[in-house]
Amino acid sequence: MPHEYRTITGDYILGAEWRVMPLEDMILGLLAGLLVAVVVYLAMKMRLRQRIDVVEAEFRQLWAEQESSIRKDAANRSRYVLKGKIAEHMVPLLTDVFRYDPSDARFIGAPIDYLIFDGYTKVKDGNLDQPITVVLADIKTGKASLNKTERRIKEAVEAGRVKWETLRLDF
Repeated sequence: MPHEYRTITGDYILGAEWRVMPLEDMILGLLAGLLVAVVVYLAMKMRLRQRIDVVEAEFRQLWAEQESSIRKDAANRSRYVLKGKIAEHMVPLLTDVFRYDPSDARFIGAPIDYLIFDGYTKVKDGNLDQPITVVLADIKTGKASLNKTERRIKEAVEAGRVKWETLRLDF
């Protein structure tokens, strides 16, 4: 028994038979959906681009406002570091701060500033009974504190993990 089709008006956009959508109507629906999707995509893309432009403009303005402050801060930090480096070299000459004979001090710079052989000059000058004390010293200026490596060295000295070793080379 063949299937019967009835015509019902208003079922589809262009009208069609019941339960059957003509290919033209299907293509037209797909094209309309695609057109809506493209319009929505372009609108969202345009809004996103506008928002990105606003955020970029705000960033540029903020950067311009703070750039001189950032540069001044960097210059000040550089000056403090330079002053600290100069102070490290000058400290043996400051008798009120440096309690050792400047001749006994050896500037190393890293990982500590000075290795001091307290009493070395007196022994060298003939006082063989003078004991020599080895001192590891670091110079700090302002609010500077020991860094991680310097703290570890200080802990090693305080814990007695210091030793003497003579290395011999055979040629």
